[in-house]
Amino acid sequence: MEGIAALYSGVIDTHCHLTFPDYAGRIDEVLADAASLGVTGAISIATTTKDSLDTLRLAREHEQVWCSVGVHPLYSDKGPHDWNVLREHAKDPKCVAFGELGLDNHYDKPPKPIQHTVLAEQLATIESCWDDGLKLPIVIHCRKAFEDLIPILKSSKLDADRFVFHCFTGNPDEARMVLDFGASISFTGVVTYSNAKEVAQAALLVPSNRIMVETDAPFLSPDPMRGKRPCLPGYARYTAEYLAKIRGVSFAEFHEQIDANTESFYGITATKPTAQTLESVL
Repeated sequence: MEGIAALYSGVIDTHCHLTFPDYAGRIDEVLADAASLGVTGAISIATTTKDSLDTLRLAREHEQVWCSVGVHPLYSDKGPHDWNVLREHAKDPKCVAFGELGLDNHYDKPPKPIQHTVLAEQLATIESCWDDGLKLPIVIHCRKAFEDLIPILKSSKLDADRFVFHCFTGNPDEARMVLDFGASISFTGVVTYSNAKEVAQAALLVPSNRIMVETDAPFLSPDPMRGKRPCLPGYARYTAEYLAKIRGVSFAEFHEQIDANTESFYGITATKPTAQTLESVL
């Protein structure tokens, strides 16, 4: 009954990539599948300023899809980057965040100097947007780079509580670093994996008002869908169910909290599932 009760409050997948080829020509199907699981909204995250044009177009075409604008660190060498796109998209009501941006030390490429340069340019542009009243939150990509990235973010003029570290795959100590900085943390299906116990331990540390759930689709399908590609936005439900269980709260209570967090952070609200959806679950 808890899962059914939670469906009365629509859920948002706060981080997916609906412009990736995995979903070409079937966005309506993907969104319908998500709605059938009680996930009635999604934020499609940009990876480059060029991709940002596609994410905004997609968001404009679908009422319950929103988007971000920014350059992913692993795409930082795919320039030139048009930073004016950040400013222009931030004015659109369907654009609800900057990012994803940050640093990635897992791979040798792009070279670190390029990642750092693009990060600095983005943060400077975002600071300028904030000065002009375009104070969108910031989605952070941080992979094996907490000690490098957090001091950079601290030195910016941007408020710590307007950052979310997405797809957290670190350990409890790294979670404490993020929380001490003042940011929120978002979890993907990785937290459900049996070989990711440290991520689950980290999830227990996050205050209830600073936790969010995402898929990072098309990647990282959670258990019980692990290994299925592409991951779908609707799978955010499975990650939320797992997090509620290990945190010792009901599914309904946890969804109410993460929905409130999403609304507060991004300024958006998912629609409630239809009566037909509820009847199908029943």
